[in-house]
Amino acid sequence: MERLVRLHDRSFRLYKSESEILTAVREVANKINAEYIGRRPLLVPVLNGAFMFASDLLKELKLDCELSFIQAASYHGTTKSTGNPIVAIGLNQSIEGRHVIIIEDIIDTGVTLSKIIPEFLAQNPASVKVASLLLKPLALKTDLKVDYVGMEIPNDFIVGYGLDYDGLGRNLRDIYQVIPE
Repeated sequence: MERLVRLHDRSFRLYKSESEILTAVREVANKINAEYIGRRPLLVPVLNGAFMFASDLLKELKLDCELSFIQAASYHGTTKSTGNPIVAIGLNQSIEGRHVIIIEDIIDTGVTLSKIIPEFLAQNPASVKVASLLLKPLALKTDLKVDYVGMEIPNDFIVGYGLDYDGLGRNLRDIYQVIPE
């Protein structure tokens, strides 16, 4: 039987199970663990969506690391990115000389990160890399380099595992794909 959820006025079907998600998280963590031996990266999840991915990722990291959150958004109650992100950088510590890994739940257009990354680079970090659980390569509108990707997905609207539809669905353990109307 197909697993469905209803959020507001839309229905969604199961797309990725929690076990598939956690396997992808472990794969990303293994790559970071291998690359950052002997270093202490600063992980910077982008709120609100990346909190679940960041939490599970940290549990899989076997190295010393620090954590600081920032906030940005580009959907604003719709199922399509507006292309005009609201960026509210909340970084309250110096990143000069630090290895920074920006943690995203999903990258679709890449516009939000294309606005955030220059702000980080202006602070003279040793490096800035990007880790995202999900990547929509067909939706990219920028030449964004994503260093660690859990899964590539089609350009469909999804919810769950931190991702929401107008505030609902973040708490779902699985990821659900919108059913076209």
